[in-house]
Amino acid sequence: MTRAAILIALLALAPALSAAPVKTEGGMVEGAAQDGVLVYKGIPFAAPPVGALRWRDPQPVVPWSGVKQADKFSPECMQTGAYPPDSPPEPMSEDCLYLNIWKPADAGDAKLPVMVWIYGGGLENGSAATPLYAGDRLAQKGVIVVTLNYRLGVFGFLAHPDLTKESPHHSSGDYGLLDQIAALSWVHRNIAAFGGDPERVTVFGQSSGSISISALTVSPLAKGLFQRAIGESGGLFEPLELAPDLQLAGAEQQGQRFAAHAGAASLQALRGKPAAELMKTHFNPGLIVDGYALPRAPYDVYRDGRENDVAILIGSNAEEGRIFLTGHRITVADYKQELEQDFPSFLVSLVAPDPGTTDQQALAAFVAFNTDMRFRWDMRAWARLAAGNGRKVFLYQFERVPPYPEGSPYAGLGATHGMEMPYVFEHLDPSVPWTAADHALSDALSSYWTNFAKTGDPNGPGLTRWPEYTSADPQMMFLGEAITSGPAQEQRSLTRIGRIYATARFVTRHVYLVAAAAILFLVLLVLALVMGVRHWRRKRRRA
Repeated sequence: MTRAAILIALLALAPALSAAPVKTEGGMVEGAAQDGVLVYKGIPFAAPPVGALRWRDPQPVVPWSGVKQADKFSPECMQTGAYPPDSPPEPMSEDCLYLNIWKPADAGDAKLPVMVWIYGGGLENGSAATPLYAGDRLAQKGVIVVTLNYRLGVFGFLAHPDLTKESPHHSSGDYGLLDQIAALSWVHRNIAAFGGDPERVTVFGQSSGSISISALTVSPLAKGLFQRAIGESGGLFEPLELAPDLQLAGAEQQGQRFAAHAGAASLQALRGKPAAELMKTHFNPGLIVDGYALPRAPYDVYRDGRENDVAILIGSNAEEGRIFLTGHRITVADYKQELEQDFPSFLVSLVAPDPGTTDQQALAAFVAFNTDMRFRWDMRAWARLAAGNGRKVFLYQFERVPPYPEGSPYAGLGATHGMEMPYVFEHLDPSVPWTAADHALSDALSSYWTNFAKTGDPNGPGLTRWPEYTSADPQMMFLGEAITSGPAQEQRSLTRIGRIYATARFVTRHVYLVAAAAILFLVLLVLALVMGVRHWRRKRRRA
């Protein structure tokens, strides 16, 4: 055997090298060492939520004896499809409440900052084991990375009157959010054993993961579990009063309809059905203002200055809306009709930009409207509210168009939803013809993110300065082929959306006042008409 062949054989054995066992509250775990990083996979942070524990708060880990080999990922939580859509298939199970840890192998006795990743996928898809989310490259920049699973779909977000009745908190529905909190609590109690600093924890996530983070920043159950938050393209700041299914009572009614369609006459029957059978019945998951995990809507909590003390780095992508072109054929003639498939017609009439005179202009207007309505407005509102309360805020817009080739599911989508993630994790697919600018941007983003986790400020040596977003001087970062900063200008469309939402909040919260004002207006109008008719008749008699 040649020297080169021996070297290759030794390198092949490198992933099997073990890391020193670590004591956790459940028992000892032993990971693996690879490429200068120690990896611990499939560590349970809660008891399996199966059988009688289906649709209950996450319960404490069941302790084990001996040393658990933490060298394999757990199954992903029950779901259909995948997010990102090109993620490799994984085993699936209700027994899925596990997390994974990456840490630098040469950290010594240093207490490292911790970054906890919460995946996106519309609360229907996602996995802590997705290769894109592996924390190896970030860990090499001096942080510990944790990825966690949380229950999805009907298993994570079903509310029902009987579930509320049996709950000691008189709530139901936000089980997936409670899983995230349970994982953060586990990190707070156990991460020191891995060399992490429980007082320097940053949550970061994308899409519904970022939406979850906006909820976590206002949840009293998450207070003190993290000090910083990074939100990529997702927030929960719309007027939730307009969505009955996101209030406990409305969510319970949706749960009753689900149970009826699933053919379950009781909660016991519902818990007794196989998971695969339940997934055949349609369910639309959402974070619920349940009075417990999420007592109030995030907008209201921030407006009152009652959010948790957390610094934030948040933003969205320049062309988020392109991902929603699937299934739509956008022309000038059908522009409004296509938008009304997803949005109320009155909102389209009031807010949507003019489609222009060409189909290309209509498509650009469609993308802009979806970008503003689904993502950009939320992130700007989040930044504005947090900065107004004196929180440290850093805002960005990701603008780089990745060079995905023809045949890729991302080809032609531009700087759309999720395109920043490969850059953040420094996992640029080797089959894509990345340029030097792409690699430089990836190095910069991963540095900004890890610097923020370390100090609460993304700035560092060799990086373009990222100015803080403040109420007096709202600045933001533009992350593209060139990295620049500038004013966070409030676009006219975002202002219109904000005014409509403010009106909706006022009307729903002061419905009786509005009704009284309307009645008073009608009374005054009738009196004016009566007086006008009398005046006209008197003039007519004099004529």
